[in-house]
Amino acid sequence: MPGPFVVPVHGDLELPQKVDVVVIGGGIIGASTAFELADQGMKVALCEKGGIGHEQSSRNWGWVRITRRDPREIALMAEALRIWDTLGARTGRDLGYKKTGIAFACATEEAFEEHARWLEHINEYQLGSRMLSADEFHAMAPGCRMKVEGALYTPADGRAEPQKAAPAIAEAARDRGAAILTECAVRGIETKAGQVCGVVTERGEIACEQVVLAGGAWSSLFARNNDLRLPQLKVKNSVIRTAPLEGGPEHAIWSEGFSIRKRQDGGYTIADGFRNIVDIVPDSFRFMREFMPALGAEWKSLMVRFGGRFYDEARLPNRWSMDEASPFEYNRVLDPKPSFSMQDQALANLRKAFPVFDHAQIAQRWAGAIDVTPDAIPVISPVDQIPGFHIATGFSGHGFGIGPAAGVLAANLVMNRAPIVDPAAYRFSRFSDGTKPKIISGF
Repeated sequence: MPGPFVVPVHGDLELPQKVDVVVIGGGIIGASTAFELADQGMKVALCEKGGIGHEQSSRNWGWVRITRRDPREIALMAEALRIWDTLGARTGRDLGYKKTGIAFACATEEAFEEHARWLEHINEYQLGSRMLSADEFHAMAPGCRMKVEGALYTPADGRAEPQKAAPAIAEAARDRGAAILTECAVRGIETKAGQVCGVVTERGEIACEQVVLAGGAWSSLFARNNDLRLPQLKVKNSVIRTAPLEGGPEHAIWSEGFSIRKRQDGGYTIADGFRNIVDIVPDSFRFMREFMPALGAEWKSLMVRFGGRFYDEARLPNRWSMDEASPFEYNRVLDPKPSFSMQDQALANLRKAFPVFDHAQIAQRWAGAIDVTPDAIPVISPVDQIPGFHIATGFSGHGFGIGPAAGVLAANLVMNRAPIVDPAAYRFSRFSDGTKPKIISGF
């Protein structure tokens, strides 16, 4: 099952001998980090084992939202909204960004009250977030037949095109002098007196003083080869892309039965708004202690299953040497098979709510592997055990919209400058300093 059609980025042919920073991973987090570092005059190499943005960064819903964010992410997402406003001009490229507003439909009075309580976290940002009555929601979504108590709505939220965004940001980084290296897996980092001094790629060595690991779903495996325990699992979400359709809603809408947003081409991205698939794999047992609270809090939305993915991951080596091919060279693009049943149910739910979608034609189906942490917020942090090594991963399905601000924060930390927001919640050491994972359900 082919993934989405991503704007191609042709990698540089020459491997730089020395840079200031190597960024590992060419998704929106890695590309944004490389862009911000290069924009500040740093010499950067962005290394991607496959193609730029070919994994979850091009497979997500394309939402740029602060609504219903985990409170620990709100300050960073508020910065992201400001960055998205000017990102097209800064990169000189079309990212498909448009401020359209996002509505979270409330099917019950209980849900309405819960969403209303969330507004307390965002009042200081003056983004116009508010609760809509049922009549106001239906006026916003003409033709909708959903029975709702109302909706939580933020007009400052928007959408962008995942198949365009990471490539555009990476190309803008190259405009500023960054080396963009595709099909160039990093096998590991090199140290001297315990400090980062370079990386070894499949194409040779690059000397550097700083490394940022932004490897998405592969980050835990990479960290493990460096004796670092990064608790991270994969969750699968499946998406439908439709052909252009007239008469559908302009606003992105979430409900338990479906989520939807209009695409730049006039089609729609459709997914299940609530359920995700969790495959039992060896890491499920390795990180069971850390993830048990999350499983207990979110079990209604998770479909846990055992299948072939267990054996696929069991065959992956946990250790490898710098002079042998790494696991990343044997899997250039993580391309999970979508769940047709979940997709079809989401489309059926959507058609009940919006009969105009009876005429929608499915143009493409795909799935993505979401990298999640035990507390469902990312790691954006230096690694104390290896000076010069930083991690920016584990965005738990929230990475696309927040990605440009995460890149600024990661660049701040690399350059030892005042951070754009307080990074304490995102510290890597929270998994080893005795901090209990704080699960805030529903985000």
